[in-house]
Amino acid sequence: MDPVEVRLFVAADIHGNFDNAELMIKAFEASGASHLLLLGDILNHGPRNAIPEGYAPAKVAQLLNQYSAQILAVRGNCDSEVDQMLLDFPILADYGQLLLGQRKVFYCHGHLYKPDDLPELASGDVFISGHSHNATAMFRGDVYLCNPGAISVQKGDSPLSYGILQASGFEVFALSDDSLFLKCQF
Repeated sequence: MDPVEVRLFVAADIHGNFDNAELMIKAFEASGASHLLLLGDILNHGPRNAIPEGYAPAKVAQLLNQYSAQILAVRGNCDSEVDQMLLDFPILADYGQLLLGQRKVFYCHGHLYKPDDLPELASGDVFISGHSHNATAMFRGDVYLCNPGAISVQKGDSPLSYGILQASGFEVFALSDDSLFLKCQF
């Protein structure tokens, strides 16, 4: 029996933007990914950010709850127990880990663990986070650093974006037109 290629859709920093959450779900449905990995800051815009256009966190919760069986999620610095009350999937863990082939993937929001303050990882493992709103796909030192960018609240030069994680690598696509703009092969 041939192993099935695992394909995960990775997104961060929705910040309650319903319009962009709808675009994200359309991209998820078209991606062929089995699961949606959410890296925090799901419903709340946070005190440092202006309220995003399309801000409707209750509607974002209703939309995401339709996919709750397919969602893996972690807490961002803007997520709280109040947000958890609206969601049918857990979001309050600070990090998660999974195996992708022979690689360990450590995923988190990026405010506690970050590229400059990594957890213990073996050579060739993958660290994936959001928080910065800037997409990354690179090999640094002996680990892969991946960031899907942000679904809302654009910062820096990265367009609003999402990622696809597979055993073969990580790719980042623009939310506006699904064009590939970053890639890292494992």
